[in-house]
Amino acid sequence: MILVTGGTGFVGAHLLYELLKNGEKPKALKRKNSSLQLTEKIFSYYTADYKQVVSQIEWITGDIDDIVSLNEAMKGVTQIYHCAAEVSFESKDKLSMFNTNIKGTANIVDAALKSSVRKLCYVSSIAAIGRAENEDLINEETTWKSSGRNSNYAKSKYAAEREVWRGIEEGLNAVIVNPSVILGPGNWESGSSKIFQTMWKGTKFYTNGVNGFIDVRDVAKAMVKLMNSSIENQRYILSSENLSYKELFTRIMTAFGKKPPQFKASLFLLNFAWRFEKLKSTIFNSKPMITKETVNTSQNKYLYSSAKIKQELSFDFTPINQSIVETCLLFEREYRNFK
Repeated sequence: MILVTGGTGFVGAHLLYELLKNGEKPKALKRKNSSLQLTEKIFSYYTADYKQVVSQIEWITGDIDDIVSLNEAMKGVTQIYHCAAEVSFESKDKLSMFNTNIKGTANIVDAALKSSVRKLCYVSSIAAIGRAENEDLINEETTWKSSGRNSNYAKSKYAAEREVWRGIEEGLNAVIVNPSVILGPGNWESGSSKIFQTMWKGTKFYTNGVNGFIDVRDVAKAMVKLMNSSIENQRYILSSENLSYKELFTRIMTAFGKKPPQFKASLFLLNFAWRFEKLKSTIFNSKPMITKETVNTSQNKYLYSSAKIKQELSFDFTPINQSIVETCLLFEREYRNFK
């Protein structure tokens, strides 16, 4: 029996589809008032019979903040995929994000230790990996260092990972995946999927940074392969390619048939932009398009190595250009919503 947390989110929904495609009948934890809209939407990208496929999931009402509901949800469960998380780069969300990502993960670990769970897969992030000096390749052994360059999100995922390692010390069998920036179809209004909406609308500017990128389907496939292997108590970077933001934006806009960005956004312009967005979001109670943390991230150059999972599982990643083209086609099916 498999339990998935975060099944109504971007990664969790893709994972559920992968599990169902493999013949599994998973349970998924959802809050009482959570909608299945995004899950159904994501399934619809891959099958015309998406509602019937979604109906095969056993939805369990609960919350990772509620240890009682977790204990109940884990009855008979042998595998847990912990995908639930809060992602935000706004300072006002810090306490909520820390509670969800750190305390919620601690609750999952504690409930798993008390149950019949044989293995847990935790979805962390490359944000929880240490930063290499001089633009060297970052791998699973790169040491975390406290730094002003670390976002609150990064700090929350690093601390959440420590809860998983604490569980391992107490006897839990677990694997951790650290995906880079995840690309694919989802909620075009938020998260990494919003990159496609932004590029569709057009931009003349690119930023100076470099980051790792991966197809969301590869994240789901890697998790399943790790859970069905004999590997235990290891972490794995999941990243297909390292690209500059200029190259990423150019590839997406080219796939849309639009003119690629021509101008590098200066730090002065970016700092003005996040301050303007903060003021606007305060006045109109809206979500800012960019924040101080996203500006800092957009200027950093991080290069990631996925050699470990390639060697140990012979894992092949989807080329990022293929992921971009396929995601752009799916976006264009709905583009009228974003004119």
